[in-house]
Amino acid sequence: MFEKMQRAFWKALTPDLVVDEPKVVAPMVSGLAPAIVDALGGVDNLKSQKSVALTRVRVELRDVRRVDRQALDRAGVPGVMLLDGGVAHLITGLPQ
Repeated sequence: MFEKMQRAFWKALTPDLVVDEPKVVAPMVSGLAPAIVDALGGVDNLKSQKSVALTRVRVELRDVRRVDRQALDRAGVPGVMLLDGGVAHLITGLPQ
């Protein structure tokens, strides 16, 4: 933490001399954010996924018991509908 504060201090004083740290963005897996894929039980638990509306994604799962609803909530998915046959609808809200 001290190193980050020190870099921010020197960056403020000499913005052209201190190189910004590259921002690492986690790649999308199957069109879903990595945190959402992990909350659904991982890549190997996904059979398919498809956007069915601006606010909803339909996901077919191999094992519904591996879904972590609390992790989905933390990942920004406010609603989940689990249906028969391993189908889940993720209510995602409008895209940003």
